[in-house]
Amino acid sequence: MQESSDIRRTPDRPVFWSVWAVLAAFGTYFCMYGFRKPFTAAGFAGTEFLGADFKSVLVIAQVAGYTISKFLGIKIISEMKPTGRAAAILVLIGIAELALVLFGILPRPWNLVALFINGLPLGMVFGLVLGFLEGRRVTEALSAGLCASFILAGGVVKSVGAWLLTLGVTEDWMPAAAGAIFALPLLVGVAMLTRIPPPSRADVAERAERSAMTRQERVALFMKLAPGLIMLVIMFLLLTVLRGLRDDFAPEVWKGLGVTAAPKDFTNSELVVGLVCLAAGGGFAVLRNNKIAFFGSLAMCILGFLLLAATLLAQRAGAISPMAFMVLTGIGLYIPYVVVHTTVFERLLAVTREKGNLGFLMYVADSSGYLGYVAIIFGKGALARQQNFLAFFEKAAWVSIGISLVCLVGSWWYFRHRCSAPGSDAAPAASSSLLGLSFKEQS
Repeated sequence: MQESSDIRRTPDRPVFWSVWAVLAAFGTYFCMYGFRKPFTAAGFAGTEFLGADFKSVLVIAQVAGYTISKFLGIKIISEMKPTGRAAAILVLIGIAELALVLFGILPRPWNLVALFINGLPLGMVFGLVLGFLEGRRVTEALSAGLCASFILAGGVVKSVGAWLLTLGVTEDWMPAAAGAIFALPLLVGVAMLTRIPPPSRADVAERAERSAMTRQERVALFMKLAPGLIMLVIMFLLLTVLRGLRDDFAPEVWKGLGVTAAPKDFTNSELVVGLVCLAAGGGFAVLRNNKIAFFGSLAMCILGFLLLAATLLAQRAGAISPMAFMVLTGIGLYIPYVVVHTTVFERLLAVTREKGNLGFLMYVADSSGYLGYVAIIFGKGALARQQNFLAFFEKAAWVSIGISLVCLVGSWWYFRHRCSAPGSDAAPAASSSLLGLSFKEQS
């Protein structure tokens, strides 16, 4: 019997295609950072705008564009058809690079407008890449590889920017030059994405079909799941704000711990955090039962916040070292952050069988989270003047822990009743290959 024309046969080398998909997603999103972050390697000394440090203004301008992009993505990403994703990535990156060229052409301080334009398209790239990975039995493992890119890329692209400055490239032209360096590998990554086989019929049977959404369908999905979704979004907003406080003010946190951190301390602490959290997020791929995986992911988020609480208590008692404090707070924050990206919404769609896609739900949460991040950026100057930033961080953490745990328990209770309908988690009886992108099926 012939396969339907829109679904390819299961690849003969499932492990190969799994590795291929991870490399394609990781490489594409890693290269996106080459168009976003290199400018932060420059100091832009000697320039002010409205009395503010010019580099801080540039960061705000780009983040503002990036945040607007997240809100635009709720519509654009959810409506994007699979055949248009690759072209959309290239168009968005192309606009971002042209904005960087404009940044080099325009005089200071007016070239800050170019960085705002640069941020506008880039916030949608993640959702487009994620669209190639969702709706598969190994989506969590593939998405964990995608998350690894934004954990690792920031430092690498800053190094590229610093290297270009040592070669004599001016600060205003360095971002465009860095983007040009990443252009070719980006094209390779996007080309690889287009070769990933689509989900098979067995993938669809287990994880539910993912399709482009109309405005009416977005409203219908949100209203059907509104109580639980709102609680998850509130949790993610608080999580994003607290993560921003820890990441953006890491030197101040270290200082509050009585340590002047060396560059290697930042790297060593985040390397451990990244490895633990990626293993936690990707590990859900071994669970075929969608209900167990979904509620397990909520439990993992709860454990992350409980670990954060235990770390704060241990630090107050003087029972842990500064390095242990930074590592454990990072794990406590990044576990729920990564699990939301890899598992929570992916398995929610699989359990409920509602018409929709991962991009819509992820961008509803992400746009709210970036609103919180913008508040952190605007308040950075005032926050940095806190005489005891560690004490401020601890207070913010306790508030976030309390509200987030209430939201997580509440969403657990809501979805437990919402997903209790018979047949909400039908799993195919076909044999599977855990590392494959799809199942072997009988003709």
